Amino acid sequence: MARFSTRCLFAAALVVSSMSGVLATPGVARANFDQFLERLWPEAQRAGISRTTFNAAFRGVTPDPEVIEHAENQAEFKTPIWDYIDLRVSDTRIQNGRNMLNQFGREAAAIETRFGVPRSILVSIWGMETNYGSHMGEKYVIRSLATLAYQGRRTKFGRQQLIAALKILQRGDIPPNAMTGSWAGAMGFTQFIPTTYNAYAVDWTGDGRRDIWRSVPDALASTGNYLRKSGWTPGLPWGWEVALPQGFNTKLAGLGTRKTVGDWAKMGVVLANGSKFKSGSPVKASLILPAGAEGPAFLVTQNFRAILRYNNSQAYALAVGHLADRIDGQPTFVAAWPRPKDSLTVRDKMELQVLLNAKGYDTGGVDGNIGPQTLKALEKFQQDAGLTSDGEPTARLLKYLRQDG
Repeated sequence: MARFSTRCLFAAALVVSSMSGVLATPGVARANFDQFLERLWPEAQRAGISRTTFNAAFRGVTPDPEVIEHAENQAEFKTPIWDYIDLRVSDTRIQNGRNMLNQFGREAAAIETRFGVPRSILVSIWGMETNYGSHMGEKYVIRSLATLAYQGRRTKFGRQQLIAALKILQRGDIPPNAMTGSWAGAMGFTQFIPTTYNAYAVDWTGDGRRDIWRSVPDALASTGNYLRKSGWTPGLPWGWEVALPQGFNTKLAGLGTRKTVGDWAKMGVVLANGSKFKSGSPVKASLILPAGAEGPAFLVTQNFRAILRYNNSQAYALAVGHLADRIDGQPTFVAAWPRPKDSLTVRDKMELQVLLNAKGYDTGGVDGNIGPQTLKALEKFQQDAGLTSDGEPTARLLKYLRQDG
């Protein structure tokens, strides 16, 4: 008989507990979940789902304790913008993006022609979302969404996405055993949630299936369709790094303020390399300062806003645009990020993780991302070494690790 940890048993009990908070026995838990599915059936039927599809989708499905744990305990970490960009626009990801463009260049060029979204942007989103397909998620999407719909803080989202996922199965785009994704139901090479999939997914290959799980062209075309319908304007860049004149009124920064590029130029805004914009340019753009007045400045266009529809994070949209530019052979940003004096680069953080692991302090991997596992390892090392146990990954601490042993 398999053995389970106390933590796993407790997590499972939380998933299957009744609304009154009384922990249910396994038999009662199964009955409760079955009742949930039977209450769901009329809604699915009204949405056009057959009983055959419904039964096949939920065959053997039980709530997933890991999904509840993720949903209820999402860590809130504020990653500095320079670390975010360094991690996501790495030399490896840039080169891999170029390799993917070489591999799928013909299809990507045709998709660009059809939707007006540059192939480098499409490949950049692919790289950002799943590292070109290496991290697509392995959970059964129906089980994940059923768990979210059944219990927790995201029941409305879970139910909406679950019905949408059943529609995908009903249409026959993917069989249930291949419908995998993240714990929250994001799917495929470019991580569409089911409602987004139903609205924008494209069968580029013409095989009768919109297969974003196994067909890169389908996934890239679906992304191009989504961006175009989100307001992408063909021929317009996502934005430009700029330099501001001395004494510039930074209160004008923010997506809420739009001016023509010509108007920004009249105020002394120039490209970061010192070149001037064409006078009288009618293109509308907003000024953003993602690291404050001391960091790089950018004028961003409607196409930046289209990327925000994909993920409503300025750091994400900036990383997508910059990765695309680097894949196209453009240089890195001109202005330096205002990194704290004693802070570490991503390469330094990776070295820190290597050194901690070598000393027996498990960081959970070497990725340059200082997450909970690395912080725990760092604090334990500091305690054992008689240092202040603050978990701060500083240049001073890295130097100490290099010298110690």
